[in-house]
Amino acid sequence: MPFEAVSPHARVASDRGRAAPPRPFGAECRIRRTGSRVTAYCHNPYPDPDRVSLHVECVRWWDLDSDGAPVAAGPARTVRLTGRCWKEIGSVWISHRRPD
Repeated sequence: MPFEAVSPHARVASDRGRAAPPRPFGAECRIRRTGSRVTAYCHNPYPDPDRVSLHVECVRWWDLDSDGAPVAAGPARTVRLTGRCWKEIGSVWISHRRPD
């Protein structure tokens, strides 16, 4: 009796058809609010660049909110972003985008 008949082969999962796991992406950002001013430092530890933008929403209806221009944070780089309101700051956040 052949060996295959006594002991069936173990099945091995095929990688065909599976998507590769996503590469890590995104700078780590620290935001500091001082009165009506905002400063953010974003450090990118990954090999792919990250385009970061600072967004500031002001409390007063007459105070203009701002969306900063995207800044490229290259691999192993730290970038500084700044913004402000005339009076109080309502909220602040950073958006991340892969380069085109």
